[in-house]
Order: sequence, then C-alpha cells, then structure tokens
Amino acid sequence: MGERTAMTARQWLALAGLTCSAFVFNTSEFMPIGLLSSISGSFGLTEAQTGMMTSIYAWAVMALSLPLMVFASRFEFKRLLLGVLVLFTAGQVACAVAPTFALLVAARLLVACAHAIFWSIASVMATRVVAPEHGSLALSMVATGTSVAMVFGLPLGRAIGLAVGWRMTFACVGVVGAVLVLYTAVVMPTIPAGERFTMRQLPGLFRNRVLVAIYVSTLLVATGYYTAYSYIDPFLAQVAGLDAGTATMALTVFGAAGLAGSFLFSRSYDAHRLPFLGAALAGLSAALLLLAPAATLVPGTFGVLAVWGACNTAFGIAFQAEIIRAARADEASVAIALYSGIFNLGIGTGSFLGGVVSTTLSLAAIGLVGGVLAAVGSAVCLLGLARRAR
Repeated sequence: MGERTAMTARQWLALAGLTCSAFVFNTSEFMPIGLLSSISGSFGLTEAQTGMMTSIYAWAVMALSLPLMVFASRFEFKRLLLGVLVLFTAGQVACAVAPTFALLVAARLLVACAHAIFWSIASVMATRVVAPEHGSLALSMVATGTSVAMVFGLPLGRAIGLAVGWRMTFACVGVVGAVLVLYTAVVMPTIPAGERFTMRQLPGLFRNRVLVAIYVSTLLVATGYYTAYSYIDPFLAQVAGLDAGTATMALTVFGAAGLAGSFLFSRSYDAHRLPFLGAALAGLSAALLLLAPAATLVPGTFGVLAVWGACNTAFGIAFQAEIIRAARADEASVAIALYSGIFNLGIGTGSFLGGVVSTTLSLAAIGLVGGVLAAVGSAVCLLGLARRAR
C-alpha cells in the first residue's frame, strides 16, 4: 500500500471555504425559525403564517434541485459555485430590505435556488479538490459546517435579530456571503465539470440499483427523522419535562454530537464502509425508538439525543459518499441533486406526519413512528449495498 500524500495548503483553504459555505447555507435555511416573532410583528401576521416560509423553502429545494443541477451541469465547478454564492448573497440582501411578506418569501426562493445547487455540488467538489485517499476527510469537513451551524449558527442569528432586528440578521449573512465570494475566487482551484448531463440520461440513474436503494432509504429515513425532530421542542417540554434552559442544552448536545459523527466518518469510513453505515443507521433508528422510554430520565434524554445527533451526521455523509462511489463522474452532481431533493421531500413529509401522529396518537409516539420508518429505510439501504458487495 502506498503512502498517503499530504494535503497542500491550497487544498486545506479550498475545503475551509466549502466548510464555511456549508455553515452559512445551513444557518440561513433555518434562521427564520428563531426570528418568527420579530418577522410576524413586522408584517402583522401570525407566527403560523410566517412559519410557512420554512416549509416553502424546503419544498422549493425539493422541486428545484434536479432541474437546476441538470441545467448547471454544463458549467465548471468553481465558476458555478461563485455564481451560487452571488445569488445567495443577493437573496439575503433582498430579504433584508423586503417591504412586504410576499417579497420576503420571493427573496427566500432566490436563496432556495442557490441552496439547491450548492448542496448538489458541495460534496462532489470537496472530493475533487483533494486526492482520492483524502475524500472522506473532505466530506467530513463539509458536514462539520452543517453541525457547527446547528450548534452556533441558529442561536447567533437569533441573538443578532433580538439585538438589532431581523433585517440586520439577513444583512449580516449577506455580508458573510459576499466575503465567501471573494475568498472562493482566490483559493478555489478550477474543477472541470466533465460531460454535460441531459434529461435523457436520467433513467440511467434509476437503473442503478445501488442509487435506487439509497434514494428509497433516504426518503424513509428522512421522513422518520423529521417525524420526530420537527416536534422535538414540545416533546422535550411536555414528555421529557425539561425546562427551557435544559431543553436548550439538550439540543446543543444534539448538534455538538454531529461533530463527533463527522470525525468518526473521517476516521472509520474508508476501512469499514458497510459496518460504519450499518452502525450509523442502526444507531439512528434505535435512538428514535428509545426517545420516549429514555425521556423518563434527564440523562437518558441527553444520551439518546447524543446518539441521534452523531448517527444523523454519520449516515448523511456516508450516503453521499456511496452516491459518489456508485455514480459515474459526470453523473455525480445530478445524483446528489436527486438525493437532496428526496431528502427535502422527507423533511416535508416527516413534518406533516409528525403533526398527524402528535394529534391523533400522542406526542410521545413521534419517536416510535419515526424509528419504525428509519429502521425500514435502513434495511432497504443495507440490503441494496450488500448485494453490490457480493
């Protein structure tokens, strides 16, 4: 076995740019959740009406990921990323100055277009910036940006909003986006896109049994995950009986555990692909199934959330790594775009199902229903990958 080559300073800087971009995109996606009251007051709307922004954003990403990436597949990756960051920045500025709620939603749709393309290319770019033996590290760094956003990004956005108003929060994110445009222009190397993908090639992706298994699994696991996660705040308060401060600590543990999942992926995935993915999916399913039983004790709640957070990040990165491995080089970005769209379909479906479960069964049942869906999705994925390994 040959020696691993050391990464260059420019490769580290390029990965740092992708990591920071992932942080900003994820912070922006869920930022309105912490600003609902302020935004609602500005436009004279209820929080439920304002909260539709998050749902509209998720559904837009779901619908736009594939067609936008098929269109964008003709462009060199660095140029494409710069365009995405410019669009993202413009969308944030438009949000900051939107005079009506309708224009705010329209501005958020601009950001959703940028989001749809970014998450279709981020993982592929990360693996192409570095040598193949550093691919897992590159993917884990992008995932770290997501985990850090869950721990620090959302609270920071809320703090800025409370201090100087929600418009300034969007403006600050826009400034960060502009800085990332300049940074990316300087440090990111040119990454050829390969052959242009056309819609006539799309059926070929669905003839790939590994990709189909991952896509079906993604829908089931994401639906199960968001069946519980969408209602985790009331669950912690009403079922686990945690006060506001303790619940915040519990969710911080959840986000911080994602960093551990990212680290474990970078250290273990290459040598133990299927066992790692199996452990991540089993841990996620088990955490959901144990959510209600563990809620009788505060340490149990914290422990389940830690396992859930770590396994959530681990399975998400591993799925993207498997997609990149299974698809041809010129299909990888579109294959990831399909994954992103299906995952966002799972977000919307899970949020809806969680509401149905909490009102027709009980709030305590969201983990059980979500865990069953995740377990079925896990089985579909592992069976599909095991067949390829034979």
